[in-house]
Amino acid sequence: MHAGQCIAGPHGQIEICVENPGFSTCAIICHPHPLYGGSMTNKVVTTTAKALHTLGITTVRFNFRGVGKSEGQYDEGRGECQDLMHLLGWVKNTYSPDAIWLAGFSFGAYIAFQGSLSWPCQQLITLAPAISHCNFSHNSLPRCPWLLIQGDEDEVVDPKEVYRWVESLSTPPDLIRLPQAGHFFHGKLLELKEAIIHYFTHRQVHKLNRIDIIPPP
Repeated sequence: MHAGQCIAGPHGQIEICVENPGFSTCAIICHPHPLYGGSMTNKVVTTTAKALHTLGITTVRFNFRGVGKSEGQYDEGRGECQDLMHLLGWVKNTYSPDAIWLAGFSFGAYIAFQGSLSWPCQQLITLAPAISHCNFSHNSLPRCPWLLIQGDEDEVVDPKEVYRWVESLSTPPDLIRLPQAGHFFHGKLLELKEAIIHYFTHRQVHKLNRIDIIPPP
């Protein structure tokens, strides 16, 4: 299946792209903010998909309502969560995977986080979560394993705020800090890809008190 194909959604058609099909694990990846150019073709989103393909995982990227060929309009996170929940059901019914992962970048990290609270996914990946702009303050936390990747020179989301938030959680995620990486990981996409592959290959826990050294590709 290729970008441009659509499925029926809760508020019109949803444009999707399924890649690397046929594997027992399927990951749905959520894109950044629709009002600031976010779409499923975002480079951080596609880089994450490529990393997961290397790990033998099927990926589903999709456009939130009002983006690309997806119908509707931006709904301040509410409708976008509905889109994700609908897609989770579609993936389960269409592919019957043994495991479903959720991933998201920036605003998409918030949507994926929300989805993980309602759906029994097996893994959550949040990249540069927009905690300064979205309400991540919930009484509940994801019950699945959770990886957070944050650039140390993020100009959109204050990295120190992210690290303080992680430290405050009763069950914090595993954390990868990418040195010299900004919000969009410009010039650091290869390092991002390798960090994801390395983490899930070795399942190393990254501590807050050190800058992680990402192995060369």
